Amino acid sequence: MGMGFLIGNTTSSSIIFLLTGVPGLEAFHIWISIPFCFLYITALSGNSLILFVIVTQPSLHEPMYYFLSMLSTTDLGLSISTLVTMLGIFWFNARKISFNACLSQMFFIKLFTVMESSVLLAMAFDRFVAISHPLKYATILTDSRIAQIGVAIVIRGTLMLTPMVALLKRLSYCRSLVLHHSYCFHPDVMKLSCTDTKINNAVGLTAMISTVGVDSILILLSYVLIIKTVLSIASPEERKKAFSTCISHIGAVGIFYIPLISLSFVHRFGKQAPPYVHTMIANTYLLIPPVMNPIIYSVKTKQIRRAVIKILHSKDI
Repeated sequence: MGMGFLIGNTTSSSIIFLLTGVPGLEAFHIWISIPFCFLYITALSGNSLILFVIVTQPSLHEPMYYFLSMLSTTDLGLSISTLVTMLGIFWFNARKISFNACLSQMFFIKLFTVMESSVLLAMAFDRFVAISHPLKYATILTDSRIAQIGVAIVIRGTLMLTPMVALLKRLSYCRSLVLHHSYCFHPDVMKLSCTDTKINNAVGLTAMISTVGVDSILILLSYVLIIKTVLSIASPEERKKAFSTCISHIGAVGIFYIPLISLSFVHRFGKQAPPYVHTMIANTYLLIPPVMNPIIYSVKTKQIRRAVIKILHSKDI
């Protein structure tokens, strides 16, 4: 059906891409949409609840929770970025997306991914200061410093990713216009170009290495320093207490980086896997952090759990 969309060199603004649902399982799209709907509802309600709890409970107006509210905001952004096109395909077979809409979606997916990685780094720094320099904690992480970190995270993501997305406009597209995901994915769009994409590849790789790559190394470094401090604490009770404040964050780091790395491996080495395997992994990889983060923080963080229960009880749910 889509393979008939071969075109000559066209101006980018008039291009219409076709997104793909789950290849080979089109007949089951309505059924496949049920778990995805459930995941979206969980992600949107879970993160909204955490934001609401942090904003309304004065006891949670502390650096650790301010960073958690940034994480929830980023997760909401990530969920909303893919929701429209994914459910549009599953429910209405709405596959068409204009070139500019595609670039916007790609920009926001990448931006929220990079912001999530930056927020996780800020949270690692927060835990490092809390455990290694507890007496200076309040003077280092003031409200204005946290606000500055928040603004820096948005600016950094925008500056890093704008060239990557803007450079797609200089390419001409003369192959089939069928994309292989249910949202616009940078490598996917590049593959459809008949122009040389070396510069695009280099810029894309540089953007990801200098954001997600650097962040992951710095998060690892923070934990090396945190473990060093924790091991130097004399009493086992204090050690356990210090380390338990990091558990939720370690969980959040794991569920962000493991799917990201798995997806890269599947792209590189999973050429033999049926197409729907790639699609399912790609669709769920963007949903795992927004779905799991509120659950991890509610289960593992006593203050959040108490506040959530308090709010739910006050509404008599």
